[in-house]
Amino acid sequence: MDPVIIVGAGPVGLTLALALARQDVPSVVLDEGPGKDEPRPARTVVLREDTAALMERLTGAALSEAGIRWAGWRSLRRKQVMREVTFDNAFDNASDGASGEAEPAPLHIAQHVLTGALREACAGERLVRIAVDSRLDTLEQEPSGVTAHTRGPKGTWWRGSYLAGCDGPRSTVRKLLDIRFPGRTAVERHAVAALRTELPWDNEALLHRMPPWRTTGPSAGEVTGRPLPDGVWRLDWLLPPGKDLVTPELLVTRVRETLAGWTGGPTPPYDLLDTGVHTVHHRLARRWRVGRVFLAGDAAHLLGALGTQGLDEGLRDADNLAWKLALAWHHGPHEALLDSYQAERRAVVAARLRAADQALPLVRGGGGLRSVVPGSARGHDALLTDGHLGRGALGAPGAYAGSPLAPRHLEAEVPVDTAPGAPVTDVRVTAEDGSFVRLRDRLGRGALLVVLIAPGTGVWERKHWVTAGVMPRLAAAVTALPHPAELLVAESYPGAAAHSVLLVRPDGHLVTALHGVRPADLYAAAEATLGGPAKAEAAAGSR
Repeated sequence: MDPVIIVGAGPVGLTLALALARQDVPSVVLDEGPGKDEPRPARTVVLREDTAALMERLTGAALSEAGIRWAGWRSLRRKQVMREVTFDNAFDNASDGASGEAEPAPLHIAQHVLTGALREACAGERLVRIAVDSRLDTLEQEPSGVTAHTRGPKGTWWRGSYLAGCDGPRSTVRKLLDIRFPGRTAVERHAVAALRTELPWDNEALLHRMPPWRTTGPSAGEVTGRPLPDGVWRLDWLLPPGKDLVTPELLVTRVRETLAGWTGGPTPPYDLLDTGVHTVHHRLARRWRVGRVFLAGDAAHLLGALGTQGLDEGLRDADNLAWKLALAWHHGPHEALLDSYQAERRAVVAARLRAADQALPLVRGGGGLRSVVPGSARGHDALLTDGHLGRGALGAPGAYAGSPLAPRHLEAEVPVDTAPGAPVTDVRVTAEDGSFVRLRDRLGRGALLVVLIAPGTGVWERKHWVTAGVMPRLAAAVTALPHPAELLVAESYPGAAAHSVLLVRPDGHLVTALHGVRPADLYAAAEATLGGPAKAEAAAGSR
């Protein structure tokens, strides 16, 4: 069968290629550039717990060493500390997740470093081919596959089973499909600088609203400082609405005023490494699937106001799409499953955009009653903290509660602390070979995961309990499922009673939790997760 064609060799496209390869699906990545990314220290990304784990799982690299996990977060308003958060940098090594209340640290990393790690992983993957200097200009599809043409030194026709457009905000794939991309332009603008200096906070990120020092030029009502390795900081100054030019002189003045204000004296020595202007747009493509062609990442959506990270959502797009494409590639088109990509991911991103659009007037509006209502400043601070730290409606990973893949009417379904459709908690589990691993380490292999909650199993060798109690009956039920599944055992899981059975999708979202071993309910839930009974349907040429 023909490989999957991936247009775009940014983090989302490379992530999709690696995720497909882990499930034995070949891909061709069309890279319009030379195959090397220019270092830009001022262009960085903040990855949350789930997306950082996804990147480390796919690259095999210790990205925490290439970037930095923050020790804490603080927000200030004028001279007052409004909020402080201390992160647990040992979270990934915790023995279990049942009692862990600590908040895991975000990972801050330069985007070219992340992309370089993904490229290196692709270079070592036999199922991934990257075609450099290949710019898409033609796209055709029929029921059996997709044909694409690229221009460049060697104009080439490419044949694929499916095609994913991961080619950014100005997506050629989206334009060739004539998909509308409505939204708002320049929701926020930030002047950005990356510099090496010494600040009073050791590996702590901060948000400073209404800083007390005088500023030159337009008012800097908000400045964010995010540490990077080797004493480097990324500073972002929120710019007032409009298109005022950010001159080098103004940016240097901002740097000097901010550093002096934060250190409480003269401007400390610093080495300016990179500068830029970051403009945030809010847009959402009308459709994310047309026949055998899909959109992902910035080609499908743009967001990022109030400290949120658009790349997080792009990586979640790739994670969601990969296992569905892999199943269709290996077993034939499964229209309900492929349709669920748009249904799930577009709904989550649309909700995030709505939350940001509702919060923006409150946080950025200023004046009026909001400026004198007691507690309003703390409310604004809470919203901004949610955005920057990946919490709440603004930033937390989305749940697929209304997914068309959600099973219906399971008699044995019981509640746990993770709602159906939400990402699972990363607890320690015992694998089939008796080894102790993290639940998240078993994701992305194409298989469903079945997790039995069995207190006490962690202190006995697997051979003592694998043939005891409910295990033989559960193992038989797992073998009978309509799709390959891996049986795991956990000592505990938040909110789950002993002998509960969890069904988890390949992308780490909970399908259901069942009370005990219920083969019929487990089979029905697995079948629903795959889009219903398999049918040899031809992929629609257009939707």
